[in-house]
Amino acid sequence: MASADQGYPGAQSNLGRMYATGRGVSQDYMEAHIWSKLAAAQSSWGLRDQAVRNRDIFAEFLTANEIAEAQRRAREWTTPKP
Repeated sequence: MASADQGYPGAQSNLGRMYATGRGVSQDYMEAHIWSKLAAAQSSWGLRDQAVRNRDIFAEFLTANEIAEAQRRAREWTTPKP
C-alpha cells in the first residue's frame, strides 16, 4: 500500500485488483475503481490500458452514485509529501 500511496502506478493497479478480489484487504469495488483510475491517469501504454479495463470492470459492480463518488475521491487524491 505504501508504494500505491506514494503514486506508483503499478502499485496502484495492483492495489485496485487486491480490493476487487479481497486479497489481503476487505473486498471493496469502490476502492478498486479509485486505485485503478489513479493508475490509469499516471500510466502509459500497456499498464494504462490494463488499468482502464480493470476500472471499467470494477465499475460494473457499482451504482451510478458510487461511480460518481469514486471519481470524486480519485480527483481529490494527492500523493503524500515525504
